[in-house]
Amino acid sequence: MRLPNSAHTTRPWRIHEIAGDFRLDDVWDLPTPGGPDDLDRLVRQLTAPELPYRDSPVARALFAIRWKLGALLDLDRPEGVAGARVPTLLDRLPADLREGPRGPEPANGRFRSLYQTRDEWASEISNRTVHAVRHIGWVPDGNGGYRGRMAVLVKPNGLFGRAYMAAIKPFRYFAVYPAMLRGIGRAWQAEAARAEHAHTG
Repeated sequence: MRLPNSAHTTRPWRIHEIAGDFRLDDVWDLPTPGGPDDLDRLVRQLTAPELPYRDSPVARALFAIRWKLGALLDLDRPEGVAGARVPTLLDRLPADLREGPRGPEPANGRFRSLYQTRDEWASEISNRTVHAVRHIGWVPDGNGGYRGRMAVLVKPNGLFGRAYMAAIKPFRYFAVYPAMLRGIGRAWQAEAARAEHAHTG
């Protein structure tokens, strides 16, 4: 479920002090009910090789088109990644986060982990169109449990980047994010079922 921006901006996340010049693009509740210490489980799921939209033909087709366009237009060349063409946010981390755990590196190799705390994890991606942050928070659900919350922060690269982000926005809202959230929910439930079976078996 998409949430108002205030669901992210009103919480005392560490990312605020690191990516203050990025625009908050989206905030989503994740279908990942759990306990207070389950962020690490969610981060492992999100960095696994299996893509959360793999069961959606529409989302798979859209991503395939995106990667083909990226190759054709040279959008994803190495000098576009954070730390090469643009400064990585790792350079902005305060000492305690720089010396603390970063979390696992995403298996797809496109994102780079920045830091992980007990209740948040952040990773970055950069190419010729945008420098973006995926922020995962672990928040109380109001009913005694906890769940994940995802925020996407962006800094488009010039006029082309802004035009590109505007052009893909409808596809992200109506195809990519719904498929991604369903996939995250199914994977979360499947892992919970396996853990329950192992516990009772």
